Amino acid sequence: MPKKTAYSAQIEYIQVMDEHGEVDPALARGLLDDQEILALYQFMVECRQLDEIAFKLQRSGRMGTYPQNKGQEAAAIGTAYAAKKGQDFLVPCYRENAALFMHGLPMHYVLLHWMGDERGNHIPPGVCQLPLCIPIGTQMLHATGIAWAFKMRKEPRVALTYFGDGATSEGDFHEAMNFASVFQVPCVFICQNNQWAISVPRETQMNSETVAQKALAYDMPCVLVDGNDLLAVYKASKEAIERARSGGGPSFIEAVTYRLADHTTADDARRYRDPKEVEAWIAKDPIIRLRKYLEKKNLWDESKEQALQERSKVKVADVVKTAEGIAKPSTDDIFDYTFETLNAELEKQKRTMRTSSLGQDPSQTGLAAEAEMVK
Repeated sequence: MPKKTAYSAQIEYIQVMDEHGEVDPALARGLLDDQEILALYQFMVECRQLDEIAFKLQRSGRMGTYPQNKGQEAAAIGTAYAAKKGQDFLVPCYRENAALFMHGLPMHYVLLHWMGDERGNHIPPGVCQLPLCIPIGTQMLHATGIAWAFKMRKEPRVALTYFGDGATSEGDFHEAMNFASVFQVPCVFICQNNQWAISVPRETQMNSETVAQKALAYDMPCVLVDGNDLLAVYKASKEAIERARSGGGPSFIEAVTYRLADHTTADDARRYRDPKEVEAWIAKDPIIRLRKYLEKKNLWDESKEQALQERSKVKVADVVKTAEGIAKPSTDDIFDYTFETLNAELEKQKRTMRTSSLGQDPSQTGLAAEAEMVK
């Protein structure tokens, strides 16, 4: 018998607005009007301002390790804007601050989280999202389960989950993708391909030409978009969300973007990235791109930009003041929210914040004096 093609596929690439602010009118038709773009640009600038101040807070010892979102705002905002606030569910990684803010999370909550205050992970009532997820890839399973619940309850809701290119090497990614596909749950998988998994470049992380093609193994609709193009991200997200909401199952979006800052404040990307590569991507910055578009439309100028920058600084300063003005949690919480009842040793630890043995016999280690202190 002659050979036959068992399977073939193509992956669509979408770019609506290029780095010069030029728009394809056919692709842009029916997406966002200029007033929406104007509002989203201003929101993007506010989020960038918070991101820059968060970096400075860490450097000045006022906050712990922080992963900057700089350069990836369009991917977060474009997807979140396409979803229904208060109805659809966001399941983030840790580089989607703008999406979380757009769906109702107060800005100071993210600062609290990185200040080590667990109250920053307490999602307010009516805000449909999970807290930031630090372990790589685990959140995709959570999103799949949430989407499955929506389907079982026959609720017209969609779960959106975010992750990086490196996370697609995790087993959790493949388990979530397989389950979502088999059970046709309303979940949109959003890969922010920022080219680097900490210090590992994408071409070393995987041998596939794109990340999106991994979805083909699960017979899942997939698309590749310019992740720094707000309009392209919104277009792909709107289509995927509408498909999921109407019973069409999950989709995969690869947003090609770039991490302009270090992986976190504990990293120094200068050790492994070529400065010329960074410079090339700065020219594709989503904020610069949107500003060029608005200026071409005579909707923006330098005076408006300066006014926006000043407003953003004032707003972010107030956010920081709110976060730092919250009373520090009591160490009693460690015990009160962990144990139903406390034995004598735990009571002593709660009272003194010291343990009798420090994990050892004090008499054997010269810690007898410390043992006396906690009696």
